[in-house]
Amino acid sequence: MATNHPGPTHRFATGPARAWMTFLAHGLFILAAWTLFIKYLFPIAMALAAGKPLHTHIYWDFWPVVHVWLGWALLARPAYARTLALVVALTEVVIVLTLLTGFLAEPQWSIWRTNWFVNKVFVLACFSALLITLLVGADDLKRGERPS
Repeated sequence: MATNHPGPTHRFATGPARAWMTFLAHGLFILAAWTLFIKYLFPIAMALAAGKPLHTHIYWDFWPVVHVWLGWALLARPAYARTLALVVALTEVVIVLTLLTGFLAEPQWSIWRTNWFVNKVFVLACFSALLITLLVGADDLKRGERPS
């Protein structure tokens, strides 16, 4: 009698690695929302309160869009998901380590730099976890498996 068991190459499709990648994906969505708050909403509120132009304190970038895209890719599993995850994670880790090294050499603990610093620490933690997961092979992305 034939068995429907998928075999050892599909062992992570619904196992711990899949759950971990789902956790990381949701972490990216939270990180994107937090970044929008730290870089856009809080600075706009402070500018309004001070009677300054709305863009006065904004740190312009589009990383939150990339974070949402990557979070979606970790869940939806397009063919490029693992490559995207590796490129974004490595890029983020290198950029953030460089920025933090420069900051910590001569820290300036204003409200703006402290917000920036806290955001960068969480970005570094998230992408370090993703990068380590991808490099040690604890992910199921490399198999090109899609969620059921």
